[in-house]
Amino acid sequence: MDIQVKKGLLDYCVLRVLQTCDSYGYQMIRDLAPVVELSESTLYPILRRLEMAKEVDSYSVEHSGRLRRYYRITEAGQKRLRDFRLQIGQIQTALSYIQGNGSPEEDPTGREEP
Repeated sequence: MDIQVKKGLLDYCVLRVLQTCDSYGYQMIRDLAPVVELSESTLYPILRRLEMAKEVDSYSVEHSGRLRRYYRITEAGQKRLRDFRLQIGQIQTALSYIQGNGSPEEDPTGREEP
């Protein structure tokens, strides 16, 4: 997957996994593994960015004698995810066009595909 496309979708993937339940880094990586490859070095900057945007917040819980940082989605994060879902129809139309599923009449350039 193109890095820019992937980067744009990762925030939404993280928000979605947190919509299900509060989670910590390693668990999020495991939960998202069937959907997208994600490393700690990619996840934690995303979480920091989402936290700075007030779309997630965090808290610590002791686990096996160590503190584990959990993240939870905020109302602002819920709103961002809802807004994105409203845009999905437009995104799907664009993807269909890019894949060549649109007819020449639907081509805004008016050109036939070579």
